[in-house]
Amino acid sequence: MAAVTLKDVAQRAGVSIKTVSNVVRGAPKVSETTRTRVMHAVAELGYRPNPSARRLRTGRSGLIALAVPDLATPYFAELAHHVRTEAAALGFTVLIEETLGDAKEELRLATGVGASLLDGVILSPLHVSSDELASVADEFPLVLLGERSYERDRVVADHVLIDNVAAAREATAHLAGLGRTRIAAIGVDRPASATSRQRLEGFQLALHEAGLTYDPRLSPQVTEFDRSNGLLAMRTLIGLPADVRPDAVFCFSDLLAIGVRRAAFEAGFHIPGDIALAGVDGSEEARYSTPSLTSVVPDKAAIASLAVKCLATRIRADEAPPFEVHMAPYWLEVRESTSGERQQPATP
Repeated sequence: MAAVTLKDVAQRAGVSIKTVSNVVRGAPKVSETTRTRVMHAVAELGYRPNPSARRLRTGRSGLIALAVPDLATPYFAELAHHVRTEAAALGFTVLIEETLGDAKEELRLATGVGASLLDGVILSPLHVSSDELASVADEFPLVLLGERSYERDRVVADHVLIDNVAAAREATAHLAGLGRTRIAAIGVDRPASATSRQRLEGFQLALHEAGLTYDPRLSPQVTEFDRSNGLLAMRTLIGLPADVRPDAVFCFSDLLAIGVRRAAFEAGFHIPGDIALAGVDGSEEARYSTPSLTSVVPDKAAIASLAVKCLATRIRADEAPPFEVHMAPYWLEVRESTSGERQQPATP
């Protein structure tokens, strides 16, 4: 049985071959009515794109990968949405991969191994070493996301990130500006990840500038930036003597803060009356929680746009351009968990 072609789909949908191609590639300038009609035809005929044929014509497949540690984390799920949107606008299809922070898996994806049709990869690494990335970044289009655990003067690949030290400093300064004097930090992790180190650095800088002393007892260790670790860490803090127990908590992720909020509720503490609370990620969960969570909001759309455009440039360049570090914007969204003022969730 002959393979179904773009021409077959176009005839079934009553549109041009170019329109079918635009729909299949995810190009944005197609009406929803037309897109729906084409996708119905695709489904009815069982059409499958042939990336090998496209690669023979152009030298590229149009397929890129986004590799993140954990797709269950709202931040990465939201980021994946923005990456897919940006990629579609440039004619790329995105394969989503989950590494679970495994260094071998991160390196495998950084080299495109296991997916020979990939044109390039956007990777959010946790544990792969800088030396390993440096050895492959010149051979395969690669863009890194997230905190750099590498030397500031050594750029081993294009990198897109926010200034985590400044972001943590701003959030902690906000808590100190409320008159809170026993401010805890939840997110100091045992692997001593770059994220943890940088956010702790910003936290400590803000304490020093506010004339407050860093107390290690107010920084219980965690193993992951998830809800359960936030819950357990806050239970530890609640168990401290009353004159040590925190009156504010800065969490290195929104998920940690959600766990903190649960522990405070269980113990009968009010947020923000007894304990002011702030996080990082600007997740939808933070916006709609009760109380809504004050959070550092990385501009995920800007991060995605920078990453996809960097990767596209590297894929399409005749000669590989120099590696660059791109700083994306962020802002502190003050909500009920520190302001105490009832708010209506803003329309996205």
